[in-house]
Amino acid sequence: MKLYYAETFNPRRACAVAKYLQSPVEYIRVDLAHGEHRQPPYLALNPNGKVPLLVDGALRLWEADAIMVHLATRAGSDLWPSVPALQVEALRWLSWNQAHFSRHGGSLYFEHLIKPWLGMGEADAAAVAEAGKFFRQFAAVLDAHLAEHEWLVGGRLGVADFAVSTPLGWAKEARLPLDGFEHLARWHRQLQALPAWREPFPDASAAGAVA
Repeated sequence: MKLYYAETFNPRRACAVAKYLQSPVEYIRVDLAHGEHRQPPYLALNPNGKVPLLVDGALRLWEADAIMVHLATRAGSDLWPSVPALQVEALRWLSWNQAHFSRHGGSLYFEHLIKPWLGMGEADAAAVAEAGKFFRQFAAVLDAHLAEHEWLVGGRLGVADFAVSTPLGWAKEARLPLDGFEHLARWHRQLQALPAWREPFPDASAAGAVA
């Protein structure tokens, strides 16, 4: 298997799960700054021109959440639950995350990290205020759930935890408004205790270049 990635928002969870599972993948770094994701060789693999991408034999799998589930299933890991009702619950959190928590966390990540990196100027104060408001709204939903659950689904670590926690990997740098969410903070500390979550990306020496 080959996992194409960059040290950015969405690849984080795919790389974290691959590292946690010790999946037999070759990590291939895509140089976004030089536009490798927009070149024909990469677009032939992923016409979306995005990362991450997993190549597993004839399978070309886009989207981080699908990659996580595939890696867990392939490894026979309970990161993806075997019980259908728990699969539905995990899917609910994955969908909620994309629509709400990581959506607004990702906006703060973009304003505070990506715009300076790309030389796009200062963060947009109105965009930051709006994203911060909605982020806190949905952080409250997450915090309430975590008040009664150690992990998001089924009482154990799973792909939903890796997905929903994506913004927290840049909590300080993205200036996420997390004050007051004690249960979310406890969950964050649990995740930080996992080397694969804390440092998800491979060493530079282990990463290749896009073919």
